Amino acid sequence: MEEVRHGAGENVSMDGPAALVYNSFVKVTDPRVDRGSNHDLLEMIFMALTASICGADGWADVERFCKAKVRWFRRYIDLEHGVPSHDTFGRVFSRLNTGEFLASMHDWVDQFASSLRGQGVAIDGKTLRGSFDRAAGQSALHAITVFATESKLVLRQLSVDDKSNEIPTVPMILELLDLAGAVVTLDAMHCQRETAAAIINAEADYVLTVKKNQANLHDKLLDLFNQYGEQDYKVKGLRKHTTVEKSHGRDERRVCYCIDVPEDEAFSDWTGIQSVGMIYRHREHRNRSGEIDEHDETAFFISSLPAKVKAISKHLRDHWRIENSQHYVLDVTFSEDASRIRNGSAPEVSGVFRRMALNILRQDTTLKDSIRGKRLRAGWDETVLDKIYAGFHVV
Repeated sequence: MEEVRHGAGENVSMDGPAALVYNSFVKVTDPRVDRGSNHDLLEMIFMALTASICGADGWADVERFCKAKVRWFRRYIDLEHGVPSHDTFGRVFSRLNTGEFLASMHDWVDQFASSLRGQGVAIDGKTLRGSFDRAAGQSALHAITVFATESKLVLRQLSVDDKSNEIPTVPMILELLDLAGAVVTLDAMHCQRETAAAIINAEADYVLTVKKNQANLHDKLLDLFNQYGEQDYKVKGLRKHTTVEKSHGRDERRVCYCIDVPEDEAFSDWTGIQSVGMIYRHREHRNRSGEIDEHDETAFFISSLPAKVKAISKHLRDHWRIENSQHYVLDVTFSEDASRIRNGSAPEVSGVFRRMALNILRQDTTLKDSIRGKRLRAGWDETVLDKIYAGFHVV
């Protein structure tokens, strides 16, 4: 067994999976004054993360799980003062320095995340709906996450008080990553000249959706593709790629067009721009009455990539993995939207635990099961939990 020196000065024994947490979170400041007689902060972080992996969705669940598995925990940590109460978990985590905590989470991810070169990197925001506190005048927390679309890993998390604050935050979050060779995708809110320039400065490429928040750019693309449509899209240099997907009773046909960026003032001040395009989606879904509901959608985009339509179409499609593989899983499997954790920094800290747990479960190759199934089995069977941690340690 090895000893790690905590940021507050204590010596903390650790072994096995606990080391994965201790090595990265050792610099997080314990907000309590009399630390020597309290539950160790690093042990609390390890307990909360493990409980989140195994199905705990709140501090009371964390306490229940840790008490049920206290013999397992004592294989790896001292637990000199036993398992903290759910009030203690909530009170301590609500007072943590979120900057330190997020930096530690980012350091933890970087230890096992592979190079982003050639990967798609989707950036999107998600509101933690249950984190608002009307009595305290606290609005719901809005978390911006960076998601690697190939490995399905959450790479970064930063939070803002309101969705409108996403725009200036994205260039900041870009600086926290080595994006060289990656392709960054963002929705229309982030179709900003400053964001495009920041991505190019990071030696990466971008595909940015264009809507009416960039009115001149949107109108120019609308006029351009209306002209192409009048020619049945048989225009020199215009490339087309069509995909058809059938899933869960829904049929979707996607047609993507792209072309080298025209010489026009509307595009001249977008750093690195090489191509522009349009994507058309037609969806059909049978409703409960047996009738077919149809939906058509058209969107435009600009990109620093050359006009290779298959590659761009794939990056646009992969961008929505952040919705299906992260946001949806966090809400449905981890009950994030239903969470009523809302005091101080606790909503942000609990969001980090959920995303760390999701990363660990995504990396696991020992079980062939859904994320929900893995959580349940890890909570029921300690050998499964050990295998998940051991396999993750090797990554």
